[in-house]
Amino acid sequence: MKETPLSNCERRFLLRAIEERKRLDGRQTYDYRNIKISFGTDYGCCIVELGKTRVLGQVSCELVSPKLNRATEGILFFNLELSQMAAPAFEPGRQSDLLVKLNRLLERCLRNSKCIDTESLCVVAGEKVWQIRVDLHLLNHDGNIIDAASIAAIVALCHFRRPDVSVQGDEVTLYTPEERDPVPLSIHHMPICVSFAFFQQGTFLLVDPSEREERVMDGLLVIAVNKHREICTIQSSGFEMQ
Repeated sequence: MKETPLSNCERRFLLRAIEERKRLDGRQTYDYRNIKISFGTDYGCCIVELGKTRVLGQVSCELVSPKLNRATEGILFFNLELSQMAAPAFEPGRQSDLLVKLNRLLERCLRNSKCIDTESLCVVAGEKVWQIRVDLHLLNHDGNIIDAASIAAIVALCHFRRPDVSVQGDEVTLYTPEERDPVPLSIHHMPICVSFAFFQQGTFLLVDPSEREERVMDGLLVIAVNKHREICTIQSSGFEMQ
């Protein structure tokens, strides 16, 4: 199902409000919506609410063979899903351009920035490593999916605990939570995406655009940063930066 387009009146109203430094939800230009984080009963499960945008994050793990060129490193896998429950315009089972871009951006933000110590996920070099899988599900779409998804991913990773293991010779023993306390992941830093929407060829910009603001924007700039003020990744789309 295609999303219902904005009428000309709605479009003009939104753009006029932006020109006057006003937003429909009452925020200022650089105001972020309230963020709420809830945790599930299992390790690595959380729900992040960015305004009315809601993302469920779930981390799981399994022992697998390592990649040939990275025999002493574990594997990180990220998967974001956009369902019709979040917005009727999202088609189930279809890899849209938006979904591909969002998944690639998450990988650059979280995996390529080396925020997780993948060498600590090695159990037996060249034979057994932990594969950490982060599944993200968009529950409700009201704009700025990438920021909410990046928060859900890193929070779920911080909350996650993997089973403890021991190695004796060629035998790998996996312990239940009752036998040994689960082990947290080794996390170097926490990159968070911050999105800026541009309007009228970059004349006006807003932080954390809502779904309606995204419909009339000319471009989007996403910057992933951590508390050390390091830029982990940056991506622009829809306009040319001067």
